[in-house]
Amino acid sequence: MNTNLYPSFEVLICDDDNSFLRSISFAIERYCGINNIVQCNDSRDVIAKLNQGNVRVVLLDLNMPHISGDELIAQITELFPHISVVIISGINQVEAAVKCIKLGAYGYHVKTEDPERLSNSIMQVVRFQELNLENQAMRGYLLENQTSLHPAFSKIISVDHQMHSVFNYIESISNSQQPILITGESGVGKELIARAIHETSSCSGELVCVNVAGLDDNLFSDTLFGHKKGAFTGAEQARKGMIERASGGILFLDEIGDLNLASQVKLLRLLQEGEYYPVGSDTPKRINARIAATHQNLLTKKENGEFRNDLYYRLKIHHVNIPPLRERKQDIALLLEHFLTLAAQEFNKPVASIPKELLILLENYAFPGNIRELRAMAFDAMSTHQSGPLSMKAFESVRSAVPKLDMQAQLAKPLFESTSTLPTLKQAAELLVAEAMKRSNSNQSMAAQLLGISQPALSKRLKKGQPEP
Repeated sequence: MNTNLYPSFEVLICDDDNSFLRSISFAIERYCGINNIVQCNDSRDVIAKLNQGNVRVVLLDLNMPHISGDELIAQITELFPHISVVIISGINQVEAAVKCIKLGAYGYHVKTEDPERLSNSIMQVVRFQELNLENQAMRGYLLENQTSLHPAFSKIISVDHQMHSVFNYIESISNSQQPILITGESGVGKELIARAIHETSSCSGELVCVNVAGLDDNLFSDTLFGHKKGAFTGAEQARKGMIERASGGILFLDEIGDLNLASQVKLLRLLQEGEYYPVGSDTPKRINARIAATHQNLLTKKENGEFRNDLYYRLKIHHVNIPPLRERKQDIALLLEHFLTLAAQEFNKPVASIPKELLILLENYAFPGNIRELRAMAFDAMSTHQSGPLSMKAFESVRSAVPKLDMQAQLAKPLFESTSTLPTLKQAAELLVAEAMKRSNSNQSMAAQLLGISQPALSKRLKKGQPEP
């Protein structure tokens, strides 16, 4: 049985009435899933428990023997300003509530309130504390400017500063209980990021991956929520859903943007209420797993009305965006070497050396398939490799695509500011030649390829541009 505690910090409840202690503890566990609770029936022990434990939220009765609730508010706010205090009193008086708020209480509630409503208010305080802890962690990473990374990121090969910022952000939110939206183009490694999130978190459960693309509403419900025995024809025994399998861990929903609207409503309710119903059951179950979701163009789907606004923003509490490979040119050489090594092991061949011209070519390629495409190129090249440097023949498709893709990228943005003076044709040609030589690391063959001219034509232009001796 999973005994994962939620939240990561403790919630202390102090009341001299033991029956109320039991009932309020049961209520917030039932409606909020909070089980990291410390009970105290003597107000004299509160300060000692705060010194010893990891308490961030305190629920206090107002009228208690020995030390009253309002006296404790003053002591707690002075000694432990980071702790949120909530009063739950039998006194329904505006004056008492105003006094407690002035003393520093986060909220004031009456014991006769509906348990579900009271629990929802307590949950707001818990989420407030979770956000505070996440902000502190993020500030810590920014101030420390860490150079060492968690071992979980060792499987993600990158020296790019954008990716390292992503790694630091993941570490800062790893212990949050809120959903995470992972976005990025196809092939950038979004599932690897989900696995890194799981490894850096304190989750005791497993990472359960579900590709929800193509699931109709009934299959979605059965896959995620499970079903009760006899729920439908063929349901000869009860079946646990993926949510229950991920208990204490992370449920990773891949391609979430392909869910139909009916399934989106069910997922939204799951995130908002924290509970679900197995198919055929009238008894709700509480979710005890964190949700991570991914899709390539979720924002576009939202703008087109194909994805619910409320679900999008509920998922996007934490947002991890993975940059495409064309924006991480420093990583290309490392990734190519890594994939060539893997391919060499698979084909039982020596690892091929990488021609300098090949790296220049790949650094000027747009990689629409990202890392997945580079991996396929490396394995294909190694499958025909015999000896010596890697043959450029395996990358002819890239060579033919580079000028076209580069031109498309250039046409997508203005070449000149509207207020600037246009260069002459001769000056523009000289600038293009200089930029091509820079991008190709002075390799004339590659520069000519980028410019769409022959190498002799480029050589002629370079000689013309040389100063007279």
